[in-house]
Amino acid sequence: MSFLPKLLFLYFWLFWMNQVSVFVTSQRRGRSGNVISGTVFVNGTVSIGRTDDNFICATLDWWPPEKCDYGKCSWGRASLLNLDLANPILLNAIKAFSPLKIRMGGTLQDNVIYETKGDKNPCVPFTKNNSEMFGFSKGCLPMSRWDELNIFFKKAGAMVVFGLNALSGRTVGLDGSAVGAWNSSNAESLIRYTVNKGYTIYGWELGNELCGSGIGARVAADQYAADVNSLRNIVQNIYKGFKAKPLVIAPGGFFEANWFIEFVQKTPKLLQVVTQHIYNLGPGNDNQLTNKILNPSYLDGGHQIFRDLQSILKNSATSAVAWVGEAGGAYNSGQNLVSNSFIYSFWYLDQLGMASSYDTKTYCRQTLIGGNYGLLDTSTFVPHPDYYSALLWHRLMGSNVLSTSFSGSKFIRAYAHCSKQSQGITLLLINLNSKTTVQVRVSTENPASNGGLSLQSEEQIPRINFATMSRNSSVNGNTREEYHLTAKDGNLQSQNVVLNGKVLTLNSSEGIPFMDPVNRSMLDPIIVAPFSVVFSHIPSIKLPACK
Repeated sequence: MSFLPKLLFLYFWLFWMNQVSVFVTSQRRGRSGNVISGTVFVNGTVSIGRTDDNFICATLDWWPPEKCDYGKCSWGRASLLNLDLANPILLNAIKAFSPLKIRMGGTLQDNVIYETKGDKNPCVPFTKNNSEMFGFSKGCLPMSRWDELNIFFKKAGAMVVFGLNALSGRTVGLDGSAVGAWNSSNAESLIRYTVNKGYTIYGWELGNELCGSGIGARVAADQYAADVNSLRNIVQNIYKGFKAKPLVIAPGGFFEANWFIEFVQKTPKLLQVVTQHIYNLGPGNDNQLTNKILNPSYLDGGHQIFRDLQSILKNSATSAVAWVGEAGGAYNSGQNLVSNSFIYSFWYLDQLGMASSYDTKTYCRQTLIGGNYGLLDTSTFVPHPDYYSALLWHRLMGSNVLSTSFSGSKFIRAYAHCSKQSQGITLLLINLNSKTTVQVRVSTENPASNGGLSLQSEEQIPRINFATMSRNSSVNGNTREEYHLTAKDGNLQSQNVVLNGKVLTLNSSEGIPFMDPVNRSMLDPIIVAPFSVVFSHIPSIKLPACK
C-alpha cells in the first residue's frame, strides 16, 4: 500500500473511532447529565424478615365532603358512607390485586354508631359541628350500607379489616383522657349481624389513634389491654366453631415506646396484630415536602420506629406481629400535586422496602381513595402513580426479605426480596438524583469480599459494570425483566406515570392496563435513570433464603 492510501485509511479510521467514542460517551452520559457506577449487594443466606403474601393494604375512611384542611376540601364522596360502589374503575382497581387488604377506619371511627334492630333514634350520617371532637357529630352506619360494602368487597375479592369504635361508653376529659371501660355492646351487635349474614371479615381492629398521647383522646395502656381482652372474648364466642377466626388488632395509633411496651406486656395472648400509624413527612401544607422526599437522610429517619417496634415484639412474650395500619406520609389529607403525584412513589416505595426489612407483615396506605393521598383520584377514580407502584410491588416482591446494601451513590435506595411466585430475586431501585444515571451491577457477595461470583469479569468487557450472579445459579436464562417507572414529561408532580416509555392509562373497559416488562441481558448493567424507579426480576439468581 502506498503512503497516500495508508494516510487516508488512518484518517478515516481515526474519524470513525472518534465518532464511536462520541456516541458511547453520549449514551453513557444520557440526556440528564452524569453517569456513575454502583453495586447492589444482596445477602441471600437467610431472609431478614417475612411479610404477608398480601403485604399491600389500602384504607377507606369516614370523612364526609365537608372535611377541609388548610382551606381546601379534598374528600368529596370518598367516605365509607357515600363512596360510589358501582364505579367500574373502583372494582377493577381492587380486583387487580387479587386480593387487596382494605382497612376501613380512620379518625371518625371512634364516633361511629352501628345501626341495630329496634333503634329509637334515626341512623344519620356525620354532620359538621365545630363543638364536637374533630368538628363533626357522631355518625351512624346503616346496616343497609354495611350490606352494600360487604357485597362489594366480596365481589372485588378484598380482605376486609374493620376498625371498631373504642370510645363507646367512655367519658373524654378536657385533657383528652378517656375514662372508663369500653362498652362493647354496639360492636358486639355489629359483629353478630356480620356473622349471621355470612360476611367474611379478616380482622377486627379496636380504636384509632387513642394510644400514647392520642389524637383527640387517649386511653391508658392497661385499660386498652383490658378492652382488647373484651374484644377477643367476643370474637372467640361469636366465631365459635369457625375454622378460621378474624384477627384481633390494636391499637392503631402513633408509636410511643413506653405505652407500647406496657400494652404488649399486658396482651401477650390476646391479640394477633399490633398496628402503628405513620405520617413522618409532617403536615400537608409543608412547603418542604418535596425536599424531604428527595433527601436520603430524611428518609433514613424512618428506620427508628420500625426498629423499635420490632425490638419490643421480639423481647416480649407476645406472638403478635407488626402492621402499619395507616400511613399517608403527610397528615391532614396530604398535599395536592405532591401526595397524589409521581414524586410520592419515592417515599411510598421506600417505606414499603424499609417496613418489610423490619418484619412488618402488612402496610396500609392512607388511602385507597379520598384526600390528596389516595391511590385513586377522588373525583375520577383514575389511578395515581402510587397505585401502579403498589401493584408492581404486590406482583413482584415476594414474602422473604433479603439484606440489601448499595455502594456508589447515597441517592440510590435499594431493596431486594425473593421473587413472588417465581424463582430468583426482585430488586427495587429508587434514584432520588435529578441528574445522575446509575449503572448498577448486582453482587451476592459480602460487600467486604473480593471474591469473584460474576459470570463475566470487568476486564473482559472494559468500562462496563455487569450484572452478576452466583456461580451456583442456573443459567437457564441469560435475561432479566425490568420495569422502569418515570414521571410523564419528567415532571415529578405529574399524576401520570410512564412504564418502560409508555404512559399507563386505563383500557377501553376501564380496566387496569397490562404492565409488561422489558427484557435485558444479564451482561448489561441495570440502568437507573435520574428520578426513576426500577423493579428488576432476576430469575437466574437463586439464593438459599429463597428456597
